[in-house]
Amino acid sequence: MSIDTAAPVLSPALERYLKMAQIRAFETRILGLFGDKLIRGSAHPYTGQEAVAVGVCDALGDDDFITSTHRGHGHCIAKGLDLRLMMAEITGRATGYCRGKGGSMHITAMRHGMLGADAIVGGSLAIAVGAAYALRQQGRESVVVAFFGDGASNQGIFHEAANLASILKAPTIFVCENNGWAISMPFAQAVNVPDIAIRAAGYGFPGETVDGNDVLAVREVAERAIARARAGDGPTLIEAKTYRITPHSAATPMDNRDPAELASWRERDPIARYGGRLLTDGTIDADGIAALDARAAADIDDAVEWALEQPHPEPETALEDVYAPADWTTPGRLS
Repeated sequence: MSIDTAAPVLSPALERYLKMAQIRAFETRILGLFGDKLIRGSAHPYTGQEAVAVGVCDALGDDDFITSTHRGHGHCIAKGLDLRLMMAEITGRATGYCRGKGGSMHITAMRHGMLGADAIVGGSLAIAVGAAYALRQQGRESVVVAFFGDGASNQGIFHEAANLASILKAPTIFVCENNGWAISMPFAQAVNVPDIAIRAAGYGFPGETVDGNDVLAVREVAERAIARARAGDGPTLIEAKTYRITPHSAATPMDNRDPAELASWRERDPIARYGGRLLTDGTIDADGIAALDARAAADIDDAVEWALEQPHPEPETALEDVYAPADWTTPGRLS
């Protein structure tokens, strides 16, 4: 079945594929831009983990929120952030989401429900719980998803946030993206339990483990957790088993992982798996898949071209945005 992939509105099934393809294309270009010295600092690719962000965010509504990590581009794209503004931010342009001052690891976009990426490992977990509790106090049905990695599961802030969320019954969904490695530390050498999800029992709420390379499986478990949070039953811990198929960051290209391990995970590529499922069930044909891939690449090309034409922040604005402005409560001020 051929699909007009250039149409402005795709079916939910095809939109999921397009989002994952956009994330993959985005990260590929980011690595190239870093190599061309058009990105300062570093960038941490999400390549290989696309099904987690897309599966979770596909189950969220426009009024729901997320917090992210240093590896947050995929979360941003899945939540609906503008590709041009993201690329402008990462390349340090004044028209970026944070006026070019946040860069790759600190994108925040309140109007899209993105409460912020955080370079502090586990740092956004407490933010998510606080925001979720505030939403409940306001009588809103919104929920907050806190993405974090397996390395962050050993940070004290994870345990504090989980305990507080449980006590408050805060509508929080903790999503641990267990990609097997905390930089160069294997998960098995850092955690003495088989699944991070079982830690939820210590705080009195459910924990579920899911194949993080299966976008539909991720969406299913996310839907259950979100429904539970909306109903006032408190948090859930989801552990998505996945794998990053690139080095830890653009600035650290060395990789000490076993090539055979990497090859085995490449065979479980989440985009190829989902694309194969769409082909098998007749949702789309091979030409349609190719067209979606081409559309994703074109979207990223457009974002790069636009971003690199944007101005850098003026030097005199360096100290702006350090503190919240006096009128920070004005609607849309921090968007």
